[in-house]
Amino acid sequence: MTAHAATHDEHAHQDPPDEFGVASTGKIGMWIFLCSDALSFSGLLLGYAILRSGAETWPDPSDTLGINFTALLTFLLICSSVTMVLAFAAATEKNKAKTQLYLGLTILGGVLFLLGQRYEYMELYHREMTFGSSNFMSTFYVITSFHGCHVFTGVTYLTVILILVTKGHFVEDGNHSPIELVGLFWHFVDLIWILVFTFVYLL
Repeated sequence: MTAHAATHDEHAHQDPPDEFGVASTGKIGMWIFLCSDALSFSGLLLGYAILRSGAETWPDPSDTLGINFTALLTFLLICSSVTMVLAFAAATEKNKAKTQLYLGLTILGGVLFLLGQRYEYMELYHREMTFGSSNFMSTFYVITSFHGCHVFTGVTYLTVILILVTKGHFVEDGNHSPIELVGLFWHFVDLIWILVFTFVYLL
């Protein structure tokens, strides 16, 4: 009777099944965070658009920014999204070696992007195009550095996941949900950069 009561109590505390499919609390939490974060980026891009539309003159980004170089960084970030997809696919197949490889390549893509952004900032600094020198440069630094913080966070997040995978978690035990969650964050970071690159560099 005691065992039956314990079993009944355990079932009573389980979440009811979702007839439309079960989403983990981690995934729901990540989506809520990403939606709120998207609003932050939307506010920054909206502020950029308001300043630009209200200005009598506005610099041509092609005359100020290294668009070709940044396009290469954008392509690099998109490739890192592909390796993230491959890492999750390898995890679902319980292939630890490939999961480690593709996570490592994703981290490498993020690190190279950050190094490229640092190089771009240094080039602008040497040309005295610093924060506060104009509305264009101020909004440029705020938006791109805010995104850069997200890339750095993603690289750190991915590194922690890679270390745990190396220790035997998330692949061998079949619990690949944490890899899926870091993938959601990384894809979000990549998607936001495409919007930033389009609005700030190309338009």
